[in-house]
Amino acid sequence: MLDIERLQALVIDALEDVKATDIRVLDVVEKSSFTDVLVIASGNTSRQVRALANSVVVKAKEAGVNVVGVEGEQEGEWALVDLGDVVVHVMQPSIRIFYNLEKLWGDDSPQASQDQQA
Repeated sequence: MLDIERLQALVIDALEDVKATDIRVLDVVEKSSFTDVLVIASGNTSRQVRALANSVVVKAKEAGVNVVGVEGEQEGEWALVDLGDVVVHVMQPSIRIFYNLEKLWGDDSPQASQDQQA
């Protein structure tokens, strides 16, 4: 079993191997009960989104990491790879802008703003 830092590095390497763009890592351990880290990346086409998600799955399995689930890879607009402690979102840019997960889960999130006021 890989620790979170190694798992995160494995995910980033897998995404970089298939030329993901705008890779962001969000520590959500204080905001989420389902995972500790979100990795968000963009792929320019549905084919690239599928290839990016597949690269993460293949590298995770090669490292002995349990892949909890994969969703959305058929459509190729937004794929999610659940590795337990790390959840990976791969999206086409227009989908990423629309859902804006960085704002939802990052330091600008409404929850973070409430926590800072308290």
